[in-house]
Amino acid sequence: MVKTRTSSWARRGAVAAFVGAAFAATSGRAGAHFVLQSPPANQSQDTLGSPQKLAPCGGEGGGTPSGVITAYQSGQTITITINEKIFHPGHYRVSLGVNGPGDLPAEPLVTPGSTACGSAPIDPNPKFPVLADGMLLHTQPLSGPQSFKVTLPANVTCAHCTLQVLEFMSNHALNNPGGCYYHHCAELSISGAPTDGGGPVADASAVDASPQPDAGGDPVDSGAPDSANDGGIAEGSAPAGCACSAVAKSAPADAGVFAIGALATALCLRRRRRST
Repeated sequence: MVKTRTSSWARRGAVAAFVGAAFAATSGRAGAHFVLQSPPANQSQDTLGSPQKLAPCGGEGGGTPSGVITAYQSGQTITITINEKIFHPGHYRVSLGVNGPGDLPAEPLVTPGSTACGSAPIDPNPKFPVLADGMLLHTQPLSGPQSFKVTLPANVTCAHCTLQVLEFMSNHALNNPGGCYYHHCAELSISGAPTDGGGPVADASAVDASPQPDAGGDPVDSGAPDSANDGGIAEGSAPAGCACSAVAKSAPADAGVFAIGALATALCLRRRRRST
């Protein structure tokens, strides 16, 4: 009899231990559902993503700040990567609080269904501070980490702003706190996009060294003969026996001077023909 009674109590103890362990596991799992992998979260996360119930950024139980601030530029398209550790049908929304968590928008109102967390509206054309809505909409478990792109506003800069990744969970009982949502945030700094001042910076190695117009708009003479301006007679090559010489190219490039030079040259040639 003693042996039988001892065996019965042992069985009851084993069952109680199993139920307790199952309850503890279920309770622990109910508190964590996704990990924010990129950008790095502003709270230290465990393997299941806790803490993440308390709006707007998790942190129930005090949390442990990570101290990480990720630098981006205005208008930059960034990658959000999450890892949903425990499946619930739902989707994700991304918002930006320029002055910190206080600037983040309220969570969408939830319509109950078969559970308290039935459905939540998705904005197909989100307005700032919401950057993207309805991301990774799913009714089946996700296969490992998932990524999607979000573009930061082109006209926003900040030294310390908050990016929120919000998960809506359907077919789920209300969390306390958090309701139908889980939350993670990342701290960002956003600087202005680089500018080139309207055009490329001049490269000294590519400067054109060819003659350029002078202040008066006339071309600068490089010293080479200019047959187009002196009738085919190069500088200093007046006909032999002629008492005149071609007009030097160092003279100002004035139309009257060229005309006088041309006339003098013609007279020299005429004189030479008569003498012969």
